[in-house]
Amino acid sequence: MSVEHFTSSGASTWFQRLDQQIFLSDVVDQDSGAAMSVGFGRYRRGEKNPWKVTYDEALVITSGAFTVEGPSGSVTARAGEVIYLRADTEVVYVADEDTELVYVTYPHWLATTEASAEAHRLNDFHEAE
Repeated sequence: MSVEHFTSSGASTWFQRLDQQIFLSDVVDQDSGAAMSVGFGRYRRGEKNPWKVTYDEALVITSGAFTVEGPSGSVTARAGEVIYLRADTEVVYVADEDTELVYVTYPHWLATTEASAEAHRLNDFHEAE
């Protein structure tokens, strides 16, 4: 299919970080034939997720306010704004408010993370019930 439509309510599988109120769901992944990953994220206010980005990533904030703490300082975005992260950057994702966002990565975030020294971080995620 050359044109597709996705909504967060239509996302089939959500993954949760530990027992935190952080949920992620890919809607375009390495199995889709696309060159990038696209997904939805939901973060409860105050939740934090330390991560090392091993791919380029754009975070499109659709509701709430979200901060990314990085080596050169913090960047905050609100609904309608974008945060761009370059590969090989150590960050902490922080929800300043209840936040929903869309993430777009190139190349695929999961395959790139699995093949990196950061693969152990994936152990923090489990399928949400």
